[in-house]
Parts: sequence; structure tokens; C-alpha cells
Amino acid sequence: MRLLQIILTVLAIPVMAALVVAGGRTLKGHESVVTVDQIDTLSDPAASTDTPTQEPATSAIAAPAAPAPPKPVIHSRAIDPEIVAPPDLPDEELERVEPRAPLSDLALAGPPKPPKWKKPGDWNGTKLFQPVATAAGLIEGKGYAVAITGVDVVKPDETCSDEGKTTWACGARARTAFRALLRGRAVACTVPPEGGRDTISADCHIGNLDVGQWLVENGWARAAEGGPYVEAGNKARTAKKGIFGLAPNLAGLPALPAAEPAPVAPDSILPADDGAVTPPVDQPAPAQ
Repeated sequence: MRLLQIILTVLAIPVMAALVVAGGRTLKGHESVVTVDQIDTLSDPAASTDTPTQEPATSAIAAPAAPAPPKPVIHSRAIDPEIVAPPDLPDEELERVEPRAPLSDLALAGPPKPPKWKKPGDWNGTKLFQPVATAAGLIEGKGYAVAITGVDVVKPDETCSDEGKTTWACGARARTAFRALLRGRAVACTVPPEGGRDTISADCHIGNLDVGQWLVENGWARAAEGGPYVEAGNKARTAKKGIFGLAPNLAGLPALPAAEPAPVAPDSILPADDGAVTPPVDQPAPAQ
């Protein structure tokens, strides 16, 4: 067996030598001159045009965007006081000229005129809300007790004669008429800023209505001597208005029911029968 291996080894040597010779001849027939530039091209795979370059596996990932440059800071422009300044005025003096004529008559309208009832030097009217007429010519409200100036108050218990024949309660009737005027209205009176316990004589108005003038004109109060309503009082007396007129006709009104006598309390809480005291009815018997 060993002999056979030796023989095969000896035979293989010439075969291998023949193959080496044949290969050398083949290479000799295809040999070429390789320059330095070709060596550099072959050594750089990216510069070779025969073989396509192979991109890396991470080439599909987009590169991060470059940071945006910071925005420029805009500063306000400095103003030159020598440039932005009032215009130069001429050295000569300015001349005042007359104003031009108004474009319409509305420009000629003056300030509104004050109401006729306001007098110079008076206080501003103080509004008395929900006033109460205690008599024809007397008002109470907001802590004030006001007597209308220029008016003689008609007391609620005063009576008047109808041409000397019939007597009627003219004071209560005058107060009722005055209350009807004040109902649901605010009265403005020229009173001081703070009220007091004493009655204050003042002018009072409801809007543009003079309260004292209304009372005297309608005959529900008498005009004070030397006051502003004397002429209005004479006209009301001549026309027989209010308290100067006839007594109201009450014939059409139903008669008042007769007053029933007030019940008299018994001497005992128990009912009496022939002078004998009896226990109340429907009361339980006392316990034994």
C-alpha cells in the first residue's frame, strides 16, 4: 500500500509541472502594461466606471435638516429730533382773523335755557321719592317735612261751608286730591342737603309742574298773602274751585251700614243660665 502511494506521488509531480508551464504560457499571451494611473483607478472603487458603486445601507435615512439661522432682531429706528420737529414759523407775528360764517343755523344754537321755575341762588332740586301728602300743602319724604312755599296749608280736619248752608270736610277732600297728584311720582324740592325734624318751606315741582301753583289754581289750597300765587288764588275763588266750591253730592252713593254695637264681654268665661253658672258644653268630664 505504501508503495502505491509513492508511485502516485511520483506521477503527480510531472503533471503539476506541466500545468504550471501551460498556465504561464496563457498568461504570457495576455500580458499588458499597467500604468500608475490604472493602479490608482483600480484601487479606488468609487472612481471605476466599469463596476457600479455600492451605496451604504444607511443612505435611505434623510440627513437632519440644517438649523435655521436666527431671525435678525429689528430695532426701532431712532428719530432724529432735528428732522421730526414742528415746522418753522415765520418771524413776523401771527395775525388773528375773524372766524368764517357757520355752515348752517344749527351752529348758532345756544345753550339750553334753564327751567322757568329755577331761580338764581337756589339749591339744586332734591328728589323725594314716594312722597306722602299729610295735608294739602305738606309733603313728607326722604327724611324731609316740606311745606310748599306761597301756600296756606289746608288741614285735614278743616271743614268748609257751602254758601252758609252745608258743611263738608273740605280738608280731607283737598288732601285726597293732593295725594292723587303725587301718586307714583318723584317731587323735586329746593331743600338743603340734609333734612331735619323741623318743617322746611321750599318750592317743589314735578317735572315742569309747579306744585304750589297747581294747588292754588285748583282751589285745594289758599294763596299766602304777598306770595306768587295771589292772582291764581283769586281766580280759583271766583270760579268756586276746590274748597271754595259746593259740597260734593253724595246722593248717588250707597248709605253707610249702621254700626253694630260692640260685643260686651261676660263677667264669667262660663255661660250663665238664669243666674246659675253651668260648665261649657262638649267638654270632657274631670278625671276622678
